[in-house]
Amino acid sequence: MSLSKDSRIGRSAVLLVLSDTPVTELEQIKKLQWKCCTGKVGSMEAQKVVAAIETASKKHEIIKTGLYREGHALYHAIVEALHGVTRGQMQLGSMLRTVGLRFAVVRGTPYINDHEGEWIAVSLYGTIGAPVKGAEHETIGLGVNHI
Repeated sequence: MSLSKDSRIGRSAVLLVLSDTPVTELEQIKKLQWKCCTGKVGSMEAQKVVAAIETASKKHEIIKTGLYREGHALYHAIVEALHGVTRGQMQLGSMLRTVGLRFAVVRGTPYINDHEGEWIAVSLYGTIGAPVKGAEHETIGLGVNHI
């Protein structure tokens, strides 16, 4: 089980979410015949962040609606990324925190051996803090899961 140096799915997701002009990242993803989407979400509720990413992923056909294993893999990648954003405390509004995030979802085959199958990566980047303008700081999270 060896990752291909040129096809690190988590790295691709992070570079995509951090880039203001992701031409290079999108070209690499297209070259690998992977799928991706990006978007933005702001909320005081973690479930709204999850819902926004799931909706975008279905709309851009990153995952298929009705296939449990694909939705399940995406859910776990989102939760893992949210743990990074929230430093392990998944609560937002109940702790008087809010997030403003950009997200990227990438689906592909990062391993040299094709039998390792497809994987999905979710990256989040933005701000987290008290729901007061100017009381936030940067945050980032990454989740990678097999499909």
